[in-house]
Amino acid sequence: MESVDHVRAAVVTALHIRLKRHPDGSASLTCTRRDGSVTWQRQSGSTALVMPAHDLTHFAVESTLGFRFGFYGLLADGWEIADFAKPWPRGPIPDEALVVELIVGFLDAERRQGEAMTPDAFQTQAEQYVASRLAVGKTMPNGLRPLTDDELARVRARRDDLLARWADVPVGGALDLDFAVPLPEPLPITALA
Repeated sequence: MESVDHVRAAVVTALHIRLKRHPDGSASLTCTRRDGSVTWQRQSGSTALVMPAHDLTHFAVESTLGFRFGFYGLLADGWEIADFAKPWPRGPIPDEALVVELIVGFLDAERRQGEAMTPDAFQTQAEQYVASRLAVGKTMPNGLRPLTDDELARVRARRDDLLARWADVPVGGALDLDFAVPLPEPLPITALA
């Protein structure tokens, strides 16, 4: 029989995500937490053209690479969508969320340009970005590491699938997703003594 300290953490749906296409051309992002509380945002005008793809790229990055404290993980933990903009009511964005945002930004840029970056080009862009921020006295998050060919391929495949599913959503319809996170590892029995 396997001891408690070798049991893998369970995965739990932490957030239900609904991206809706409205008749007026706007979109909305609604996130429902396990406790039933909700945070949402209406995206109008040019924002409605950009943000759904950005939000779906976040989902692809965070769920594929296992980020726990990116945009959706923080929403699941009680952050509001408005907490990610000025006046920064929750204070600085945590490092892991900044790393996620950097990866998502690069993937958004390559999607708009229509050409995928190699992992080396991806890493070079990240290093240049970090250096430019440091040069003007801004800080950068810890935890930025090179992504492998396999990781980039899996994220892009998931993102492309989500974007195709979003493109098929009719006016008045919605795309529903569940964001899952691992539960904390249980303490080994010896730690309880």
